[in-house]
Amino acid sequence: QVQLVESGGGLVQAGGSLRLSCAASGRTFSNYAIAWFRQAPGKEREGVSAISSSDGTKYYANSVKGRFTISRDNAKNTVFLQMNSLKPEDTAVYYCAADLDSDYAEDKPIYEYESWGQGTQVTVSS
Repeated sequence: QVQLVESGGGLVQAGGSLRLSCAASGRTFSNYAIAWFRQAPGKEREGVSAISSSDGTKYYANSVKGRFTISRDNAKNTVFLQMNSLKPEDTAVYYCAADLDSDYAEDKPIYEYESWGQGTQVTVSS
């Protein structure tokens, strides 16, 4: 199993930036994909971005392309999500998740991810 812990959330004004971190422990960090999801009040959890460990392939949802950047530091067992030009509609709890059976970074359903963090709140004020 893998344990994931998110950090870096907070309150920011529209147009601002935040960097989220997802620290992993419990299993070799270099052979599975990590994704970021978010869930706003009253809405379903949605995929935001994902990254593979082997070739650095990345996936972004259309809503965040050009504004968010995902990166991975295998030496530190950490995945980052740099969020720029934040909008009020980015407000949500952000979760990182690990797909322990695959290293592909793509738009995959929630049930493909076996391990989840506890989430970190991101609030963007207008």
